[in-house]
Amino acid sequence: MTKGNLEEAMEVLLKEDKLYKPSAKIKNQANVKDYEAVVKKAEDDYESFWAEAAAELFWYKKWDQVLDKSKKPFYQWFAGGQTNIFYNALERHQGSPVKDRVAFDWESEGGQNRKITYAQLYEMVNKFAAVLKKLGLKKGERVSVYMPNIPETAVAMLACAKLGAIHSVVYAGFSAQALADRINDAGSKILITVDGGMRRNKPILLKETADHAMALGCPTIQNIIVVKYAKIEVNMQEGRDLWYEDLTQEDLPIPATEKMDAMDPLFILYTSGTTAKPKGVLHVHGGYQVGIYRTLKWVFDLKDKDVYWCTADPGWITGHSYIIYAPLICGVTSIMYDGAPDYPEADRLWSVVEKYKCTIFYTAPTLIRMMMSFGDEFPAKHKMSSLRLLGTVGEPINPEAWRWYYANIGKKNCPIMDTWWQTETGMFMITPLPVLPLKAGSATKPFPGLQAAIMDKDGDEVPVGKGGFLVIKNPWPSMLATLYNNPKRYLETYWQKIPNVYTTGDMATKDKDGYFRIQGRSDDVLKIAGHRIGNAEIESALVAHEAVAEAGVIGVPDTIRGEIAKAFVILKKGVTPAEELKKELQLKVREVLGPVVVFKDIEYVQKLPKTRSGKIMRRVLRAKELNEPLGDTSTLEE
Repeated sequence: MTKGNLEEAMEVLLKEDKLYKPSAKIKNQANVKDYEAVVKKAEDDYESFWAEAAAELFWYKKWDQVLDKSKKPFYQWFAGGQTNIFYNALERHQGSPVKDRVAFDWESEGGQNRKITYAQLYEMVNKFAAVLKKLGLKKGERVSVYMPNIPETAVAMLACAKLGAIHSVVYAGFSAQALADRINDAGSKILITVDGGMRRNKPILLKETADHAMALGCPTIQNIIVVKYAKIEVNMQEGRDLWYEDLTQEDLPIPATEKMDAMDPLFILYTSGTTAKPKGVLHVHGGYQVGIYRTLKWVFDLKDKDVYWCTADPGWITGHSYIIYAPLICGVTSIMYDGAPDYPEADRLWSVVEKYKCTIFYTAPTLIRMMMSFGDEFPAKHKMSSLRLLGTVGEPINPEAWRWYYANIGKKNCPIMDTWWQTETGMFMITPLPVLPLKAGSATKPFPGLQAAIMDKDGDEVPVGKGGFLVIKNPWPSMLATLYNNPKRYLETYWQKIPNVYTTGDMATKDKDGYFRIQGRSDDVLKIAGHRIGNAEIESALVAHEAVAEAGVIGVPDTIRGEIAKAFVILKKGVTPAEELKKELQLKVREVLGPVVVFKDIEYVQKLPKTRSGKIMRRVLRAKELNEPLGDTSTLEE
């Protein structure tokens, strides 16, 4: 390296390590003013710290024990307690001024608007819960939800929670096969969907996709409830398919809110793993509500007058925790937007921020990089002085994007809450609070009370600055209870790779100040635009094409989406490798998994690197693709 290059590299490192300190105004108004004192309090009496948070919520019966470790790692939080997350999200607000506050300021891509107060949302949920009860839905039964980002999605989730049923929200971009797989694994009794959605003024045929899923075989589904959203004509099967609008017009008795044990299931959310079969992450009523409530309130420093916007989709954990449940528990106004972020123009996000006077804006690095690519002039067109805090979620944010976001959106006045967490964790795990100095590209430190570490594969902590496996050393309230119908996989995936700690599956480093930088996945999972997709799932979809014998898939860096897929495909004997076939294969993957999978390329190969046991060594494919060292190849077949 030349002297000039060395100086340039050092300048970049120093720039990334610069501390961005909060203003006096941010410090003075913060809910948590003394960061170190709160951390010490949580460390000194961990259980009391979370019991204090739980005591701010409603319980039909107080817990007998804050944390029961007797069956670890199947930890029991607030054991013996009875509650219902619906009560804390909506019912308890009906006796306070919050009932007249706007819960959701909803806007569609086409510009339609709806303001729904806490009182109106409560009435909507109660009416729909009555419908579900009339259809025979019982406590513990499963409901699949396949909907866009509309208020009725929140209504469906909350109505299930009220009745003690378990919802399983499936991202509306997934295909018929992916939907059918998730319905069948959950054994859902009811599917709730819409006639269709809209993206860039083009219809998304969700009911048609749901019908295709039924044709693939979903024997447990008894009814499909359809919301009239896109106002497009759809097929309705008599006796099975029912219109939401007709059902909710009926004058039905409002059912009582179920008293749920703290460890009773709330929802299943499927997330990709290292096999072709997604994992059904199971979260429960008690600890989950405590974790998401305290983290949102503290990290985004919520005030009564805040207008909060999380740009995620309810089909992912961010939507569950920080669009639906936690903002409602906290009693704030949320913006809900259904549409493309750059339609009809590249300033759509900033026009929404300006229009609704958004105070807290929480989005993904993918979206920030997309906005960067359009240029600085688009945010500059809008008055966004209402903003006081920014946030990121879904993947590590690169320092360049962090600084652009800080300068162009926050005008250097808004601290960025860079949050690291997972579907499995349920809540923010490594995150700043507004009073903590920030470093571009670092999620900073663990939330108070959490113990995170960087370890090697043997469970030894690595030196400062050295990369390793990110682990969590103690339990937390909103942790997953298990994997649905698969406790063995729960143990193997999270607790047995490195004994006595929760293995996150991510690689990270920690610097001398205790600040963490997340480097990405250590296992075979791609993160495309913040969406986790298993390599094995994509490979399985490719091999489902009649022309493909074998496939290996890796993730490669992408400036907008963070990571996209590249496939290495062995064709069956006699099949001619052609460009047209690559298009067919991409369509096949789209058919099986939906449009979330984006390819850089599909490359035809004669062989794939394998171990002697036949496992494809994806890291070798990745090393060759990115010109990285091959590492240990002693287990290669040849």
